[in-house]
Order: sequence, then C-alpha cells, then structure tokens
Amino acid sequence: MNIVVLVKQVPDSGSSRELASDNTVDRASASNVINEMDEYAIEEALKIKEAHGGEVTVLTMGPAGATESIRKALSMGPDKAVHVTDDALHGSCAVATSKVLAAALGTLNADVIIAGAESTDGRVQVMPHMLAERLGIAALTGARKLTVEGNQLTAERQTDEGYEVVTAATPAVVSVWDTINEPRYPSFKGIMAAKKKPVQTLSLADLGISADEVGTAGATSQVLEFAKRPERSGGTKVTDEGDGGAQLVAYLTNEKFV
Repeated sequence: MNIVVLVKQVPDSGSSRELASDNTVDRASASNVINEMDEYAIEEALKIKEAHGGEVTVLTMGPAGATESIRKALSMGPDKAVHVTDDALHGSCAVATSKVLAAALGTLNADVIIAGAESTDGRVQVMPHMLAERLGIAALTGARKLTVEGNQLTAERQTDEGYEVVTAATPAVVSVWDTINEPRYPSFKGIMAAKKKPVQTLSLADLGISADEVGTAGATSQVLEFAKRPERSGGTKVTDEGDGGAQLVAYLTNEKFV
C-alpha cells in the first residue's frame, strides 16, 4: 500500500510567535517544529505499513528550512520524502496550498493520504477536504480510529457527541486527531538512517503551476490588521460581607455566564 503523509513545519506553539511586516507568520525567527497533529498521522501511516506492507512517503510544502522537520519525520520510520519548495510560495493561502499539494500528490499515486486534523499555526481544518475535492476522492476526516481491510477504509469520526462510523474505498484522504494513537519516539538508529533517506525537491515549475497562482499575489484571503493578545489582568475579588453570593451572581450575569 502506498501511503503519503502530509507534514507541515510550524512555529513551536510553546514559544513566542510573531507576524512579519507583510502580516504573514515570521517563520525565519521562530523555533520551528513538526506540526504536533502530523506526528499522529505519521504513526498511523507506519502502523498501516507494518500491518499491510507498502511504503510511506512524507510530503511537505515549505521553505528550505523545512528540511529539518522532514528529517525528523523520516527518523520516525517513513521511507522517503517529497519537499515542495519555491520562493513564490511565501504567503500562500489555504486554497493555493491545496492546489500545490494536490499537484504534488498527483505524482505520487497514493492509496491513502493521511494528515493531521489541523495545524497549530492556521487551525482552519480545511486542507484534507480541499485536497479530496481537488483529487476527486473520498475524505474521512477527524478520525480517532482507522481500520484497513483490502481497499476498504473504516474510520471512527470523532464528534462532540461521540463518534460516527464512515467508510470509503481507496484512494482516500484521512485526517486524524491525537486520540488515534501514541507516536513513537525516533531511535538513534532511525535518526542516523533518516540522513540517508531520499528527499525529492519539487518547484512550482515542476508541478506546472505559475507564481501568480500562489503566494501573496494569488491569495484569496489576507490579514489586514492584527493586535497582540492583551496582558492578563488581575481577577475580580469578592469580599463576602454577607452578600457574597449576590455579588457572585451579579458578576456571572454581567459576564453572561448565566
């Protein structure tokens, strides 16, 4: 089975994150890591390979510095990687990103495409759906469990009320939550082996996409203005002088909690 895992390099959510002067994420000065949810996607791909055989390919779109995250992903066990990188991609919106990734996926002949349900920098949760639409294949999104039987995929789709069982035939796109498994840690052997695994680099020209279709020039949305999160202020202290309960109810009512 040919499995492709989408991996995105994102600024570490545990460190300070800033926007650059053009209102795009300042990735150059950030501490960048693999998107956390994508590690669960990698693990699920490896489990499918171990159970059914085949090959796992990591697919990344990003600047040259994303190579570091590609090697980290490969150290977990995938066989190879494809890195789509081009200066013109800077500032691409989700629509343009899906176009580029779909073009790259068109060269890989995947049976199953697995992605994290969301990225910690964008958090829009639309990429798996967009890719499925562009590729004309099924999308099993928000999976907390995935079962593979021949060319049939069955997923337990996580919802606020519980889960739904959905099925589809391959090829299909699957997105996963962090409830689906526990990602393995790269071993020393895996880290060393990752240095020798093949990484194919593709440009926009290789994919037949022009520069004006992507980046800030081709974006369908843009950030017009932004403000930093306000500093946390001190809480409201209620001194009970016999009317503490009334004060508490008044506060909750004013804040629209009740």
